[in-house]
Amino acid sequence: MKVLITGSNGLLGQKIVKLILDKGQDELIATARGTNRLPYPESNYRFDQMDITDQSQVDKVIDKYSPDVVIHTAAMTNVDQCETDREDCWKQNVDAVEYLIAACERTKSFLLHLSTDFIFDGEDGPYDEEAEANPISYYGDSKLAAEKLLLNSSIRYAIARTVVVYGIAHDMSRTNIVLWVKKSLEDGKAIKVVDDQLRSPTLAEDLAMGCYLIAEKRAEGIFNISGKDLLTPYEMALKTAAYFNLDTSTMEKADSCTFTQTAKRPPKTGLIIEKAIKVLGYSPHSFDEGIAVLQSQMQ
Repeated sequence: MKVLITGSNGLLGQKIVKLILDKGQDELIATARGTNRLPYPESNYRFDQMDITDQSQVDKVIDKYSPDVVIHTAAMTNVDQCETDREDCWKQNVDAVEYLIAACERTKSFLLHLSTDFIFDGEDGPYDEEAEANPISYYGDSKLAAEKLLLNSSIRYAIARTVVVYGIAHDMSRTNIVLWVKKSLEDGKAIKVVDDQLRSPTLAEDLAMGCYLIAEKRAEGIFNISGKDLLTPYEMALKTAAYFNLDTSTMEKADSCTFTQTAKRPPKTGLIIEKAIKVLGYSPHSFDEGIAVLQSQMQ
């Protein structure tokens, strides 16, 4: 199949690129707003710059390649930034999806869109695919609005919802819970980690595989693609410290109400992944196994 990825410089984008190149059976077009930061020679795939907030660029690139599948990983995912920079958040998370839907309608491409557990209020998680959304942040609002655009469109599409993605990528612009805890404790830095939120942390490689399985099967509808464990961030931090044999004396358990964060966070999310296991054959790592995967990539 011919696959076009948006946001190919990001953590998930890089993992999907690697997975497709390793499989060696698909035609790949990687796209990102900036220059290509992938650590792979462009002899095995094509790269094109595409700003998803620029409709003319989206039209030009999608029309040029007419892909079988578009995997849309690009988004503004900084929850607090979305709260303060609402215009840019809406452009990246909603308008861009509208442009992609219109382009995919012309080229008859299947569109796989990445979404989030933050479309829920976190009052009664974990959630299945049928659960009622009720976002409590502007980021959540924007991601739910994008889902609704797809639901009301006439194209073939899938939505992959995920939670707390962690992993290592080339030239990373952002950290994640495992790397943050590891570095902080190694440096003897005092950190506070919340113990009153629940999440199902997702290894980036697992999310990439979930996306590939959806794309390969052109499986339509909503799929929860996350890790299998339901943990508090504090439990994730303890597991990380235990794996790397780090001293936790500088780590403190905290309530989320003691943090001054711009955007509200849903207390208890986590996703139920039975549908993905049954329909797609999705099989994610446990959190402990995921940390081991990360460690093997740090060598």
